Amino acid sequence: MPSSASQQQLGRWAEDTARRHLCAQGLTWLCSNYRCRFGEIDLIMQQGEVIVLVEVRYRKNTHYGGAAVSIDARKQQRLLHTASHYLQHHPELADCTCRFDAVLLEGDLHSPQLDWVIDAFQAS
Repeated sequence: MPSSASQQQLGRWAEDTARRHLCAQGLTWLCSNYRCRFGEIDLIMQQGEVIVLVEVRYRKNTHYGGAAVSIDARKQQRLLHTASHYLQHHPELADCTCRFDAVLLEGDLHSPQLDWVIDAFQAS
């Protein structure tokens, strides 16, 4: 990925990198970039009977607190509403447990540090 990549290209690259990593860890990919009026969920995966809703963040450097800092309470609320919308439209998943994970990528595009945060936040 060239260093002059657009934000959209960087986002797509980060999501693809996260999806490949999670699939290598045994999760099954269900959907990317699920959008509704409430917001967007980057990746929707499944691990056994658990639906894993994944927020992917990339930061080249940590000058402003790194990737994790950007998933604030407002973003979490949007993710919760979007997840609820997704589940309402997929009744076959009604009996599954849901979990919110984050995949945080930081550093150089060619060798980023990847951190998979399982259960990054709870629905409240």
